[in-house]
Amino acid sequence: MPSDSTTEISSPTLARSTYDRLRADVLSGEWEPGRKLLMHELRERYQVGASPLREALNRLASEEWVVHNDQRGFSVAQASIEQLNDLVRTRIAIESLALAQAFARRSPAWEEKLVLAFHRLSRTARSVQPDSFEENPEWERLHRAFHLALLEGCGSPLMLGFCEQLYDHAYRYRQLAAQKAYKRRNELDEHRAVFDAVMGGRLEDAQRLIAEHYQRTASIFVDAAPGREVARARAPLQA
Repeated sequence: MPSDSTTEISSPTLARSTYDRLRADVLSGEWEPGRKLLMHELRERYQVGASPLREALNRLASEEWVVHNDQRGFSVAQASIEQLNDLVRTRIAIESLALAQAFARRSPAWEEKLVLAFHRLSRTARSVQPDSFEENPEWERLHRAFHLALLEGCGSPLMLGFCEQLYDHAYRYRQLAAQKAYKRRNELDEHRAVFDAVMGGRLEDAQRLIAEHYQRTASIFVDAAPGREVARARAPLQA
């Protein structure tokens, strides 16, 4: 039998690892929007007991990745066109401000970090499989690093923290549309255009290109969503 001190240490660790795995599966679309999260399925998938699962689910509910209903338990938060529109508009507004501040504080260190981030991203395949989409975790890691490197020069930890939260929400929508998007666009060219505008000191071009980049992703999600013609007429995805 483990000692009480071992139990106290291992329980939070297990709850945290369960939270990390469950959160990653929600964001990646493994658990689809609106899907009810049944405890017996979760225990089987994550090989943990009810206590760490409930702790993880309650934390995800507080972050609005899952929804808790007293009568029906937990389910994955919905992913709607309206929420996506709000996300795109907010992300463009906040990142445009962060980028403007980064331009005002421009430094060689910021430029060097951005050059390295783009170089690494440009040399990494989007998909593990060349002819069909299979997420490449290394591309996802470098993609996140590139987008955050664009904004890090703003000098505001609070703003950067908010941008990271928005990135996580956008990642979920990207994953839901990834199968549809693969080979329909050249994301490297889009990233290069943003990179070139930043390095060339063209702030307005960089802001416009980032906005177009996010709107293009959102449009692909709309195309893949049920009832997309009605949704698009109601929500044209403009910043």
